[in-house]
Amino acid sequence: MKAAAFDYIRADNVEHALSLLQQHGGDAKLIAGGQTLVPMMAMRLARPELLVDIHRLDALRTISLTPDTLTLGAGVRQCEVERHAEIGQRLPLIHQALHWVGHQQTRNRGTVGGSLVYADPSAELPLAALILGATLHLDSADEGPRSVDAQDFFLGPMFTAIGDTDLLHRIDWPIWQGTHIRSAFQETAIRHGDFAMASAACQVQLDAQGLVARASFGLGGVSGTPLVFAELAQQLVGQRLSPELAKDVAHAAAQTCDPGSDMHASADYRRHLAAALLARVLLQAATPKE
Repeated sequence: MKAAAFDYIRADNVEHALSLLQQHGGDAKLIAGGQTLVPMMAMRLARPELLVDIHRLDALRTISLTPDTLTLGAGVRQCEVERHAEIGQRLPLIHQALHWVGHQQTRNRGTVGGSLVYADPSAELPLAALILGATLHLDSADEGPRSVDAQDFFLGPMFTAIGDTDLLHRIDWPIWQGTHIRSAFQETAIRHGDFAMASAACQVQLDAQGLVARASFGLGGVSGTPLVFAELAQQLVGQRLSPELAKDVAHAAAQTCDPGSDMHASADYRRHLAAALLARVLLQAATPKE
């Protein structure tokens, strides 16, 4: 199929884009990388009357690092983050997540903000945003600027807290302080780059004795939104993350999931897969490098 007819305007600046959204409401869609929107339009799952092109807006393509926060403009290309050595050093979970995002060609065009806004339940960056406790900053000509925590942003499959006149401007990713901080990300798909049947990720900080001082972990592809498990993570604090403990915690997390069944896997298999992946990443993050 081909996309339905639409008009196209290249926005001059953020204010211009916001005014177009205010004027056209739900009939307009922003486009930057187009790696999700364009296929949806080709299949006529999305039929915007107007595309507002924001991919050349410098205000949306900034990268800023402070001692405790990484700030990414929503229009930053995924490949830019992937190639940024300091981000890889200070927030390795984002690099690990990007390894599983599509293919190099899609990461060359896809944006960080686009992946978050379209909120596919199996997408990698939304899961990383939840685990790291990211904050998303929105602009609107109607309501002005506002901030939404990642845990309140993802509401359902391809459904977020963004309104018809909102534009995602930037994302703040907190940087954990201290030493002995490690992370891991794993997923299983029919082929690398396909939608994940299940994914798991975590970030863990150990104390000098090798006990868990802080932990955050979650699952993707097994519910309508990515999931994090704050209460289970708190139960790990003060304990040594043994294979038995990792398996028990992963099993408890997987049992709360509500995956669907399809031609590739049953719901039960997806729960089993989620538990196996989560136990694996917890042990990977908690095992010091030799």
